[in-house]
Amino acid sequence: MIRKLLKSVREYKKESILTPTFVAMEVVLECLLPLIMASLIDHMTGNDMGIIVRYGIVLVILAMMSLACGTISGRYAATASCGLAKNLRQDLFFKIQDYSFGDIDLFSSSSLVTRMTTDVTNVQNAYQMIIRGAVRTPLMMIFSVAMCMTIHVEMACIFLAMIPVLGIALFAIVATVYPIFRRIFKKYDALNNSVQENIAGIRVVKSFVREDYEMKKFDTAAEEVRRDFTYAEKILALNNPVMMLCINVAMVLVSYLGARMIISSGGSALSTGDLSALITYGIQILSSMMMLSFMFVLCSLAAESTNRIVEVLDHDSVLTSPEGGKTEVPDGSITFDHVTFRYSDKSRKNALTDINLKIEAGKTIGIIGGTGSSKSSLIQLISRLYDVTEGAVYVGGTDVRDYDLEALRDQVAVVLQKNVLFSGTIKENIRWGKKDATDEEIIHACQLAQADEFIRQFPDQYDTYIERGGTNVSGGQKQRLCIARALIKKPKILILDDSTSAVDTKTDALIRKAFREEIPNTTKIIIAQRVSSVEDADQILVMDEGHIVEQGTSEELLKLNGIYREVYDSQTKSKEVE
Repeated sequence: MIRKLLKSVREYKKESILTPTFVAMEVVLECLLPLIMASLIDHMTGNDMGIIVRYGIVLVILAMMSLACGTISGRYAATASCGLAKNLRQDLFFKIQDYSFGDIDLFSSSSLVTRMTTDVTNVQNAYQMIIRGAVRTPLMMIFSVAMCMTIHVEMACIFLAMIPVLGIALFAIVATVYPIFRRIFKKYDALNNSVQENIAGIRVVKSFVREDYEMKKFDTAAEEVRRDFTYAEKILALNNPVMMLCINVAMVLVSYLGARMIISSGGSALSTGDLSALITYGIQILSSMMMLSFMFVLCSLAAESTNRIVEVLDHDSVLTSPEGGKTEVPDGSITFDHVTFRYSDKSRKNALTDINLKIEAGKTIGIIGGTGSSKSSLIQLISRLYDVTEGAVYVGGTDVRDYDLEALRDQVAVVLQKNVLFSGTIKENIRWGKKDATDEEIIHACQLAQADEFIRQFPDQYDTYIERGGTNVSGGQKQRLCIARALIKKPKILILDDSTSAVDTKTDALIRKAFREEIPNTTKIIIAQRVSSVEDADQILVMDEGHIVEQGTSEELLKLNGIYREVYDSQTKSKEVE
């Protein structure tokens, strides 16, 4: 796990190595100061100020050198830890880009956001502490104990006796807190999910006046996080009193026994300067233990964060491009060969069952069906957003699993009912379909998608800035811009998943007319709720509960007097009533 994280250090290796180097120099200098101070105290006889000045100059120089080393190590540590955080977020983001829909479902989007923000920050803080403290703490303890030993062995044993006591207390605290932190992060995910869901649906929340309900839901999630964190902090709060108790006991024992030894021996067994040095070294030893305890607390929090980060980095997508995958899609023909599909192995019910279907290149296929009939599931298999459970899907005569994923998806354009526009100008959004598209190509695509007219009404026209998610345009305008983005791509297969639901029937008809005239060789699949959107298709599929229950032209399906006829009649009568 640590090895996996260290791969993200990369260009910040130099800073990560220089930090402990300067910390080691700082420790050595700090350990020399008490020795010189002891000599200074012992030479305070009141007869010679020259030696006092010399010792003072040496102390000032060492203190300044220690300060310089500490400052430099701090700067390098900050650079290294922030660099690690940047690379970790980059590695996580790049990894997620290769995830399939199934992988995203496995982790959940809110959990992935938490891992890229809170978890990475925890690791960043722990890393900065480790590359300084992991060197400083053991070196300070070793040097201080060694110096104490050179002064007085018996007195040094007092400090040594405190180390296992502190170690046991520290281990007990960390062992108790670690499971709580694991539980907290899962609740963090739930909290973030609540926030994400609320912000995404804020218009619905306000339109139904459900602010109070959402606030209560958020408050419940936040309260659970607070309760667990409070419990963990109460346990961690024991750390400081235990440490201070050990320090105070050690200081009292050393001061009492040292003073008694000085008086009884007349300063021959232990001098005043030696006692002063012992106290200073004792404080350094026990302060190092306190620093170690703080490191363990921070690392116990970061350990679970590290687990969650590595879990994402180690997870291999269930969908990968085959080695040497085919990069050319010859045409837009599609074949479903006994296809059965479930969203996960845990699913008890198939989304699609034994689908057999052949679509010739350039044909227009309409798909209708009720909610939950798996219309969207069917089209998601074409661009291999999911893999079939049984059977095979062929595009251009080749199994989609044999294509290079990027090459396949580049030839399949999908326009969803709730498609997304990104923050940026209209031109920038359209160029998602073709990054080197000229202004003329953009305008032509928007004309075909019936978007040019409303774009011209904006003050900045094609340079109009689109807010994140397209919140500053209507639903119908957003759909037409998404259609234009797909058209400019000139794909072999164009899929419209109920993507004209927010436009009027006249605009819908004009868009379909543009499809027939401008992209006659592109296979067009139109999922719709309105019969008028698909009635002129070359073939219409009627789906119900994951099966194709009716198939044929509009005239053929009307003669069957089945589901299609029922939908057709209900919509036609509705129009007559209007």
